Amino acid sequence: MATRARVPETERQWLRVLGTLNEAQARVFVAQKALAEGRGAISRLARLTGMSRPTILKGIAELAEDRWPARADAGRIREAGGGRKRLEQTDPRLKRVLARLVEASTAGDPMSYLLWTNKSTRTLAEEVTRHGYAVSHVTVARCLRELGYSLQANVKTIEGTQHPGRGAQFRYLNAQVRRFVRTHDPVVSVDTKKKELVGTFENRGGRWQPRGAPEAVFVHDFPGTGVGKAIPYGTYDVARDEAVVNVGIPHETAAFAVESIRRWWRLLGRTAYPQARRLLICADAGGSNGTRLRAWKAHLQALADRLGLPVTVCHYPPGTSKWNKVEHRLFAFISMHWRGRPLLSFEAVINLIGGTTTKSGLTVKALLDTTEYEPGQKIADDEMRALKLRPHAFHGDWNYTLDPRPTG
Repeated sequence: MATRARVPETERQWLRVLGTLNEAQARVFVAQKALAEGRGAISRLARLTGMSRPTILKGIAELAEDRWPARADAGRIREAGGGRKRLEQTDPRLKRVLARLVEASTAGDPMSYLLWTNKSTRTLAEEVTRHGYAVSHVTVARCLRELGYSLQANVKTIEGTQHPGRGAQFRYLNAQVRRFVRTHDPVVSVDTKKKELVGTFENRGGRWQPRGAPEAVFVHDFPGTGVGKAIPYGTYDVARDEAVVNVGIPHETAAFAVESIRRWWRLLGRTAYPQARRLLICADAGGSNGTRLRAWKAHLQALADRLGLPVTVCHYPPGTSKWNKVEHRLFAFISMHWRGRPLLSFEAVINLIGGTTTKSGLTVKALLDTTEYEPGQKIADDEMRALKLRPHAFHGDWNYTLDPRPTG
């Protein structure tokens, strides 16, 4: 019996029982479990038990016709190990040929047997057959599993070139967050979520629907057939696990980003932090809140003047946006909440974002921002010199504070 590693205890128990049955009884036993589990069970049980799909299907047919092994025609049950041997057992060279084919380079090597193929089991079976072994794709799949191969997707682990100050910046940012939280001053993580098409468009994922009645959407995602684009900008309170998502319509600009932070302060921040003496913003190094964007700093200065609080900004190093807490504590759950639901209108977008919660207690307020923000705003040199911008001693281009200017 060819069981797979890490089999749950409940399955190990009935697999032990299966080993005590003869060939016919085992066939019917596995067939009954396949019928009980439903769709996909035949393939799963075939992999788990080592029994072929035709054998399981034969057992299902016997159950349907009420032909139980105990009442079968007189005849003998084969002894253990009887019957035709598998090809890989009678000729061990088959696995060696298959291993060479799998490992061969497929692009640019003129000696490769699998030039420009995707190495599917059916393609491999054809190539192995050309070498004199008449095998099916099922046999190839079984041999690959025995050789230690499995179907695997790509894993995003290679980050490319890393900035030399990356580690030090993370430590500095973490120290700033701890310092602000210790004094009960607000710390927010900000970013723009992926732009979403609003209309009868596909939204990946699945949700529970009446069987056979999926929601119909357009075949092609042409923006002109929809309502428009939604630009969700999230401001996530790190200490209180709550957020405001401001959904813009026309453009993602620095003015829109800072307005989203101001709306967080108006809706949640000023109530939660009535004694706040300063504000810390953790942001990515690019986009509408980029380190080199003059408009971002100019609008932050206006925010500091309006709140009467120093606004400190610490940027994540380039290429590390996935470490931004707003990504995996807010945006990830928004995507999970609305998966499989077409975003038919801006009202639907607001309601779905506002309905997002987690077991940790996340609460989200969402609102629509219909202001027309002009892209490409230019900030002159004299305007930049008028800012009360204090770069920090450590990496002043990534860490800086904007002090409020005197009123009047």
